[in-house]
Amino acid sequence: MMTMRCIVVDDEPLVRELLEDHMSEVPFLELVKSCKSALEALEILQEEQIDLIFLDIQMPRLNGLQFLQSLDRPPLVIMVTAYEKYAVESFNLQVADYITKPFSFERFLKACNRAADLFRMMNSAMSAATEKNHDFFVNVEYTHVKIVAADIDYIESLKDYIKIYLSSGTKPVLTRMSLKSIEAKLPAGTFVRTHKSFLVAMSKITAVKRDFVCIGATEIPVSETFRENINKVLKSH
Repeated sequence: MMTMRCIVVDDEPLVRELLEDHMSEVPFLELVKSCKSALEALEILQEEQIDLIFLDIQMPRLNGLQFLQSLDRPPLVIMVTAYEKYAVESFNLQVADYITKPFSFERFLKACNRAADLFRMMNSAMSAATEKNHDFFVNVEYTHVKIVAADIDYIESLKDYIKIYLSSGTKPVLTRMSLKSIEAKLPAGTFVRTHKSFLVAMSKITAVKRDFVCIGATEIPVSETFRENINKVLKSH
């Protein structure tokens, strides 16, 4: 499970201590800082990557709701308050959960699990979007041409050059580059080496034969050296 970096924001020392104790029992939570005011928390957010805030509402100078509304891109938030009356307003601000004091460890853990589920979904969505939009430039006859990784069917190596075959193109893009160099530019875990001269987009493979993988009607060779790569792809799907 992914670790969530957290801060506690509450002006009551006993509540901060209780939250810190509870957090120490949850393996996927990492306490970065315990803050006694929203202004102190603002400083932490400017300096640290924070994934989750445990946030009180009634605090001096700047209350929890005002603090949350002041953030352009707030992390996940679990409200921890003695007042039930702010629940609707809090959920309208997209908080992960709303805990009323006093609360049990079980209720605390339930809120943490809910936040962790949201955190995983957010990260999965971001990873998918990054993979989908992953692009880079290659040099083609003194011109920099943008290649979108999701558009690549396969890549063929020809000594000092490679041919990049695209779903959207009728002709491959020819550029002076090694297969190893372009592999480093591609999203991890999305392409498979089938042969010393071929790199194939796993999502584009439509069939697997003994000595070939197919992308539609196109057959791409599989050598004995890299056959295990294809076996791993088959086992993972």
